[in-house]
Amino acid sequence: MSTTKKIAGVALAAALGVTTLSACGGGDTKDKPAGASDAPKSKTVTLVSHDSFNVTDTVLKEFEQQSGYTVKVLKSGDAGAALNQEILTKGSPRGDVFFGVDNTLLSRALDNGIFAPYEAKGLADVKPEYVLDKEHRVTPIDSGDICVNYDKAYFADKKIAPPQTLDDLTKPEYKNLLVVENAATSSPGLGFLLASVGKYGEDGWKDYWSKLKANGVEVVDGWEQAYNERFSGSAGGKKAKGDRPLVVSYASSPPVEVLYGEPQPAEAPTGVSTGTCFRQIEFAGLLKGAKNEEGGKALVDFLVSKKFQEDMPLQMFVNPVTKDAALPELFTKHGVVIEKPENVAPETIAKNREQWVKAWTALVVK
Repeated sequence: MSTTKKIAGVALAAALGVTTLSACGGGDTKDKPAGASDAPKSKTVTLVSHDSFNVTDTVLKEFEQQSGYTVKVLKSGDAGAALNQEILTKGSPRGDVFFGVDNTLLSRALDNGIFAPYEAKGLADVKPEYVLDKEHRVTPIDSGDICVNYDKAYFADKKIAPPQTLDDLTKPEYKNLLVVENAATSSPGLGFLLASVGKYGEDGWKDYWSKLKANGVEVVDGWEQAYNERFSGSAGGKKAKGDRPLVVSYASSPPVEVLYGEPQPAEAPTGVSTGTCFRQIEFAGLLKGAKNEEGGKALVDFLVSKKFQEDMPLQMFVNPVTKDAALPELFTKHGVVIEKPENVAPETIAKNREQWVKAWTALVVK
């Protein structure tokens, strides 16, 4: 998730394809004959990720100097596309560590066997509710809540209370106000579908979406179009003359609007409907067949270290998963804590995801 400025940076990195974040610690070693026992260990470790991975240069350089490894980042589109590529190259991976598979796609990654078990140093500091794989094939790295965001100015001008729950969104006063992402093509879109499954159950979510459709919900392909074009509350949406004051985004979106505001506002222009959320958890794992297994293990350890966990919120606008990591003031002042997000067990998602998306598409889009 990001604002227009951050997406511009991500797009540049994606255009380059492979990004070496710094050059500390030496470069690649020359190829040695297969099985040569005296072959030096590679000093480059490659992280395969979705396009939104980011880290402060100084934080990464500190890891490189301490570990002796140079980190190369291979950005591979959105999380689903990146995962698909790793499944296709299973056993001969493009890198050493994969970052960015979340709880909506976790079972697919595990079922395809792309990860090698590794219990990260520092895993004991991760909050237990985030550890979903007891075999430690993946390590929790961050969490974020997919939630409806609202345009504060719109609701103040109309003298209407903004919606706070999923039920609220079906009420007449919110007709033709909500834009959501396509659950078949967008991670937040799928997360919002799962929020409805978590709330209303496998027998009730279709009825809920029928009500949303009758109440004028708009569906677009992805987050960028929804948030930065159709949503009236974001900086990008204002420029694009968006006319939808409700959008599916993230609980961390309001702090980002403050961070990149020009001039920076004293208060976030957007709010979060706290009863509409689904918790997304992202993981990293050592890829099976990694060329630099030891470097990969060190990199996974780094991703759960306090240094990286505290750097992450203002780089990727997500929450740390370790117990001792502190949130920046921007988050504590302008963000919200979601106490009771909707959840769906990964095994339930695995069993039903494809049929839910097909049913949702037939009901809402076609």
